[in-house]
Amino acid sequence: MAVDYTVIVLYLASMLAMGWWGMRRAKSKSEFLVAGRRLGPWMYSGTMAAIVLGGASTIGGVGLGYKYGLSGAWMVFTIGLGLLALSVFFSARIARLKVYTVSEMLDLRYGGKAGVISGVVMWAYTLMLAVTSTIAYATIFDVLFDLPRSAAIVLGGTIVVAYSTLGGMWSITITDMVQFVVKTIGVLLLLLPIAVVKAGGFAEMKAALPTAYFEPLGIGGETIFTYVLIYTFGMLIGQDIWQRVFTARTDKVAKWGGTVAGTYCLAYALAGAVIGTAAKVLYPKLPSADDAFATIVKDELPMGVRGLVLAAALAAVMSTSSGALIACATVANNDIWSRLRGLTAKKAEGEHDEVKGNRVFILIMGVAVVLIAIALNDVVQALTVAYNLLVGGLLVPILGGLLWKRGTVQGALAAVTVGGLSVVGLMAAYGILANQPVYYGLLASLAAYVVVSLVTRPTDPVVLANWRERLAGRGGDEAEPEAPAAEPAPVHS
Repeated sequence: MAVDYTVIVLYLASMLAMGWWGMRRAKSKSEFLVAGRRLGPWMYSGTMAAIVLGGASTIGGVGLGYKYGLSGAWMVFTIGLGLLALSVFFSARIARLKVYTVSEMLDLRYGGKAGVISGVVMWAYTLMLAVTSTIAYATIFDVLFDLPRSAAIVLGGTIVVAYSTLGGMWSITITDMVQFVVKTIGVLLLLLPIAVVKAGGFAEMKAALPTAYFEPLGIGGETIFTYVLIYTFGMLIGQDIWQRVFTARTDKVAKWGGTVAGTYCLAYALAGAVIGTAAKVLYPKLPSADDAFATIVKDELPMGVRGLVLAAALAAVMSTSSGALIACATVANNDIWSRLRGLTAKKAEGEHDEVKGNRVFILIMGVAVVLIAIALNDVVQALTVAYNLLVGGLLVPILGGLLWKRGTVQGALAAVTVGGLSVVGLMAAYGILANQPVYYGLLASLAAYVVVSLVTRPTDPVVLANWRERLAGRGGDEAEPEAPAAEPAPVHS
């Protein structure tokens, strides 16, 4: 394992080095939070794929393949569908708004007053996403180095918090691009073909497993529908995803770069399911389906290659963790703390001080994430609560604001409040892991939005006119000159 350890240690050291590089580049709020809005198509596609394909998509995706066969691809597949829908239908308009958070978009569209409430919901979602990702990579450290759980969380968390705090989105962008390459080589080009060959090929796999393992809907229609509601719609509105859209150099980069990333996710989904199916042939009686990834990597891959694939697993979870962390800190600082202090209407700090403030918030949120991860036991329940609140509370007012001009700020606030409270109450009644909370919570949010919007005065025409100007790409608070994108090679969009 010495060679494998060397590969992993070199990978982790490179993450910290890129954090230092990002610190030297991030000199303004725009550079720190959204990489100066300067990413071209290749870096945008790679980093967008990295942020959405985390530990759940890699380790969990293989586990679902082990349990259900090829239909286990549906969870990651719906993530890809959500990213495709966001990129094709909404990303160009989102990129032209030139904002930093989802709540800023809501304030622009509705004329203020929606930011703090929506910010609290978004903050809770991004915080729990960061926590669950932290626990996922700590599990990998535990397997690799035989560390106690708390020590593994502190080790992994320290690395992610360090490079995220140092360089903000520039550090995260460069590390995510490396992580995207490592995942592609480790999972798609190495683990996938080796697993299939070790299992005897597709013919042997079909002979060894029940036919249900090869049925496209074997996981169940209701499960697929729930995945669509939670993950496909979640991709449309999450701050961690939108913050990547804000990094695009142009609206065309956001649209077509995101389309490439979404298509990549579909291929990654199928690969994970096939690897899990092969693992079922090789190890039919594992105690847990989530052990399939680590088991097949440990037992079937040659030395060196094993280290690269384990680094790919680390890359998957670290990219999601760092993206969720900067999203959490951005929302906490810009949508909650600054608004509560009454700083939304004036610039009380210079650009340099804003970088310091956001850096402090990443550090604070990072420490909080590590402490919560150490204390938390049930990761699945925590993530389910986060996604239920996100979709039940924020999907309707966000998509309504983009698609329906009659929606009002009162309707948006009603949708957030009714949807959020309905989800919480229904989770208490049916159980956290039940499907009903997100179903009925979403319907309640939609009903509240439509009814309240229709019985209240329409949004001020001046607000709507400003909204249309921003959607057209005119206006915004970016006063910095555009600079060439930092790309591995020149790319013309």
